[in-house]
Amino acid sequence: MKNHHFELEMQVRDYECDIQGIVNNAVYQNYLEHTRHKFLNHVGLDFAQLHEEGIDAVVIKAELEYKFPLRPGDDFLVRLKIGKQGRLRIVFLQEVIRKSDEKLMVKGRITSVLTKNGRPLSPEILESKFEEAGIAIEEV
Repeated sequence: MKNHHFELEMQVRDYECDIQGIVNNAVYQNYLEHTRHKFLNHVGLDFAQLHEEGIDAVVIKAELEYKFPLRPGDDFLVRLKIGKQGRLRIVFLQEVIRKSDEKLMVKGRITSVLTKNGRPLSPEILESKFEEAGIAIEEV
């Protein structure tokens, strides 16, 4: 992924692997979500505070392409690039890269919307924080 906006390093833990000795497919969603939360904190957004204000970010679509498996002890990077789709959708383009050889392991596209009291909300509050952090959001 070129020009990613955020990167987080992690390591595979033994208990994240299945009987085949590879990371279970569902665990990758945890890696991606953890990276999104760290990214939002990095740009000055507090998930808990937003929730207290009645604003929630909701994942409405998750697309993952599994290329190669991670194994116990692998160090890896999760890269993130933020984009938008239309007026309401925020899209997180994410990749899991094995650190030892920069190999692409998983590619993800996570689409989310903001809601307030269960109704869609313009993502302007997010976009303004991204702009303050020097991140230009493009249509994807």
